Formats: sequence, C-alpha cells, structure tokens
Amino acid sequence: MQLNSNISARSEQITRAILLALLFTGPALMCFAGARAVVGDPDLGWQITTGQWILQHHAFPQADPFSRLAHGAPWQAYSWLFDLILVKLYSWFGLDGIVAYTAIMVTANGVAIWRLVNRLQPDFLKSALLTLGAVFSMSRMYTPRPWLITIFFFALELDILLRYRSSGRTRTLFWLVPLFALWANIHIQFIDGLLVLALAAAEPLIVRWLRWGSQAPAARPLWIAFGACILATFLNPYGVTVYRSAWILGSQPGVLNTITEMHAMTFRTDSDFVLLFLALGAAGVLFRYRNLAPFETLLLSLSAVLAFRSQRDLWMLAIVAVAILAAGIPEGASERKPLAFWTVPITTGLCTAVVAVAAVVMHLNNSRMAQLEAKSMPVQAVEVIQQRHYDGALFNTYGWGGFLIWKLGEPVSIDGRAGLYGDEVISRSMDTWAGNPKWSSNPELTSAKVVIGPADSALTQLLLRDPRFDLAYEDSLAAIFTRHGWKPNATGSVAALHPEGAPSTPEKHLQ
Repeated sequence: MQLNSNISARSEQITRAILLALLFTGPALMCFAGARAVVGDPDLGWQITTGQWILQHHAFPQADPFSRLAHGAPWQAYSWLFDLILVKLYSWFGLDGIVAYTAIMVTANGVAIWRLVNRLQPDFLKSALLTLGAVFSMSRMYTPRPWLITIFFFALELDILLRYRSSGRTRTLFWLVPLFALWANIHIQFIDGLLVLALAAAEPLIVRWLRWGSQAPAARPLWIAFGACILATFLNPYGVTVYRSAWILGSQPGVLNTITEMHAMTFRTDSDFVLLFLALGAAGVLFRYRNLAPFETLLLSLSAVLAFRSQRDLWMLAIVAVAILAAGIPEGASERKPLAFWTVPITTGLCTAVVAVAAVVMHLNNSRMAQLEAKSMPVQAVEVIQQRHYDGALFNTYGWGGFLIWKLGEPVSIDGRAGLYGDEVISRSMDTWAGNPKWSSNPELTSAKVVIGPADSALTQLLLRDPRFDLAYEDSLAAIFTRHGWKPNATGSVAALHPEGAPSTPEKHLQ
C-alpha cells in the first residue's frame, strides 16, 4: 500500500513537471511564431546602434548623435546596459540572438510569475491557470525590448514585498537595493517599481490615519528600503538626472495619441479580454475575501490606471491581478504538495528540448530571420541607397527610423526615441506621412535630399505628383524619392552620423 502511494505521488510530481514545462515554453513558442514582429521591432535598430556607439567611444552619450533634426540635443541612453546586451547578442548570433533573448526572457517571466503565484496559492491547478492567464494577457509585449527585463524585476519586487508583509522579516527587503541598482541601468520603467515600493511604505500610515481595519507591517524598514533603493538608482551613468528623462517621457500627452504601443487597449484581441477578466476578478476578490486591504487596493488601482491608459504598461496589471487572485481565492481542502527538488531538472530539460525542437521545425535561423525582417523593414531600399550613395539629408517615417540608423549609419529625420523629439515633431511627421493639410510645408521634408517611406503611404502617392522630387526606386514595401536635380556624392562617403558642419557629440566617458 505504501509502495503504491509513493508511486502515485511520484507520478503526480512528474505530471506537474511536464505541465510546468509546457506552461513555461508556451510564451517562447509564441515568440517563435511571431518572429517577424521580433526582428521587425522598430526600436531594435537604434538600440543596437546605441550599444555600438558606446563600445566604439568608450563613453555614454549626453547628446543625440543619430538624428539630423535633433542632433546635439540633450539625450540620455538610459537603457545603455540593455543596449550593450543586445549588440553583443547580435554580434555573436545575428538575428537569432535577438529572437533567443526574447524567448528566454518571456520564459523567465513565466517562471517568476509562477513562483510568485504558487507561493500565494497552494493549489497547483489554480496557480498554473493564473500564471497562464498572466503570460497570455502580456503576449503583445513579446518583443526585444528592455520592458521584458522590467517585467521580470517587477515580479521579483512584488514577491519580496509580499513576503515581507507576511513574515515581517526585514532582511527580505535587502534584496531590493541591488535589484533597483541594476534596474535603473536597464530600463526607465524602474520608476514604476519605485511607485509600488512607495505604496507599500505608505500603507502603515494609511491604516493609521484612516483607521483601516486591516493590519500593516512595520513602516520604518519599508521607508529605509525605499530611500536606499532611490540612492541605488543613482548608480547609473547619468546619476539623478535620469529622473529628468523619466519625467519627459511621462509628461508627453501627445505621444499617447500617436504611438501605437502607447494607445489604450483596443479590445480586439483575446489577450485584452483575458486581462480585463483578471482585473475584474482581482477587484472581486478584494471586495469578497481580502476586505479591501490598502496595499492591494491601491496597487490594483495604480496598475489599472497605467494599463488602461497605455497598453505598454499592461504587464503591471497582469502581475498584480494574478497575485491578488492567488492570495484571495480560497485554497480548498487539499493540502499543499510542493514540487520535489528533483522535478526541477525534468522541467528544465523538457523546456530546453521543446524549444530546441521548435527552433528546428520552425526554421529559426539567420537566413529565415533575414527574410522575415525584409517583410517589415525596407531592406532592399536600404541596399539601393547604399549602392547609389544617396547620403543626402534623409526624411523617413517614425517606424523605420531606428532601422535606418542601424543600417545606413546616417542621421535620420525621426526615430522611436519619443522623448527626444517631443509631441510637436512626432505629430508633424505623422501628419505629413498621412498627407494631411500642410504636408508640403514640413521643414524636414522641404530640406530633405532623400525620402524613404512605405510604398502605400499617402505621402508616397503625393510625392509622385510633386515636381520637387523624383521617384528613384520602388518595391512592394518601400519607395525612395530624391530631390529633383540633386546629385549624390560620387565618392560614396557618408557623414557617419554627423551632419555636415555639426559639432561632435558631447559624451561622458566610462569610468
């Protein structure tokens, strides 16, 4: 009888290990299936080029070196560490390295969320379903951006805070300091993590002032941790001024209306509705079981405002919602059966095997990735510009700017760094490419020698009838126009990201 019980328990552990492997590899397989969006990410080019610039100059840029419009304007590469990781991955593995980074990080995020949820909810099936809901609702975030690392760090931070609130062990909070020191060098959204930490530190005061019925942890360790984490974020190449960049990005209302990733959720995909149901379920749990605990209530409110305001912040709501659900849903009568340590290598091995087989079956190699890249980015048009030495002043679309910086090595009119250009410039560029009134008077267009943009854009059709420009090349994706009567540089020399007569870029040297 005892033998049968042991066999049954071991079989259950193996089954759980297999299910976890499928749960963790699911997001990676979604990245593989959407590899075109990964290699065609509009920010990929300027981030790789930033990493190359840092390695070449052994310095951190203090002013923009990539734009002809904003050249020399103050600019901070606040994601410099991520940019270095990206450029190294590309130099070692090509586009395969970019896809691998995305797949590894979304898998790591699934593991971090599972770890958070499983500690709060002992029921294996409930924990697995909540984790599945979270990773699925964040599927639009599966691109090679630093926000994937932010998601991972945020899951760790929330786990640390909830552990402290349940145990009262001050030592648990010490891990937040190195986490924020690293976070501040990878992604500007470390600010979101500080906001959550501030909410946790304010909870004891709120309970005391409002005479809230719930108990709160000691406030002093949380405020000390909050201050130490703020100081830790100063350990970056730009010091305290990195907060200025965060303020600029957060105070651009026009960007919310023009940049797709900043738009509110459209609820045209299943993932949006899953996130909505998770948020509603979390609110219901707070009312029904958690008695409106102040920290959880404020945290859900903050994450809901950020997520429904801009879809690039939906990851925060997903993690917060499943954490509240995991802690609030009744556990049931079954006892906790933790995973045995020996299941870890089984799960790891299965994840590795599934991902490796999928990579082979789906033909994930650099040749295939280059083909997918050419479906989203003007690869052939760039080759034409290089062959014909079209190195004059460039006018381009917002989405292609990063790619052109990377491949041409010439200043562009605009790219994905919204904080650098501001609302007015971004809106003017969008209006021009849409063919809206006054398109022909755009100063960036009137001063351009070369125009490159989507073949089906309104501006492309207008330029076909504009005597100021001649159609130089067109394919199914892109069109190139040159100014009428303009002759390209016969020697083919390129300005190397410094417009003619422009001063050298101020820089801050590596220590």
